[in-house]
Parts: sequence; C-alpha cells; structure tokens
Amino acid sequence: LFRSSIAESRGMILADTKFEFGLADGELLLIDELFTPDSSRFWQKDGYAAGRNPENFDKQFLRDWLESEQWNKKTPPPKLPLHVVEQTAARYRYIKQIFLGDSIEKEEK
Repeated sequence: LFRSSIAESRGMILADTKFEFGLADGELLLIDELFTPDSSRFWQKDGYAAGRNPENFDKQFLRDWLESEQWNKKTPPPKLPLHVVEQTAARYRYIKQIFLGDSIEKEEK
C-alpha cells in the first residue's frame, strides 16, 4: 500500500508487483528486488482507461515484442533488435527518474 501511494503521488499506477522469498537455515528471507520494472508493472495514471491496454513502463514491452515474434520459448531466444533494447531501457530509466528524481542524472555522470 505504501509504495502504491508513492507511485500515485508521482502520477503512476503500481498495477501489480511480486515478492520472492526463500529459506536459509530455516529463516524466511526476501530474495529478489522489489518495486522494479522487472518485478512490477507501472502505468501512467492519466493514460489509464478501463478495458484498454495502458502504456507500460516495465518489462511488458519486451514480453509483448517476444510474443509478436511467435517464439516457442526455447533456446535460443530471438535476437533483440536495437530499437527493442533501447525502448525497454528508456522505460526503465523513466521509472527510475519518476521515483528517484534527479539522482538519475547525477548517477549517469
């Protein structure tokens, strides 16, 4: 609930997310990233309309491209065209900018 409130305050919808847990020596551990474009779905709030596929800022863009290639999901995967890589990376950077502000600019310099 807390993260979705932060997303909403920045004009985004945290549509869903996943948490991965594991056990180590009988202790329950969180074992994967949280609230990233790989583990969550982000949509722009002002572009959302029920019954319509919203623009996404997560790995769904890449998934959609792979599905359009009719890949049988076996090795080897199809080679990713540069435009798919660039557009996926741009979506990830956009979400980073939304949640971290100008720190992305400082980090890339």
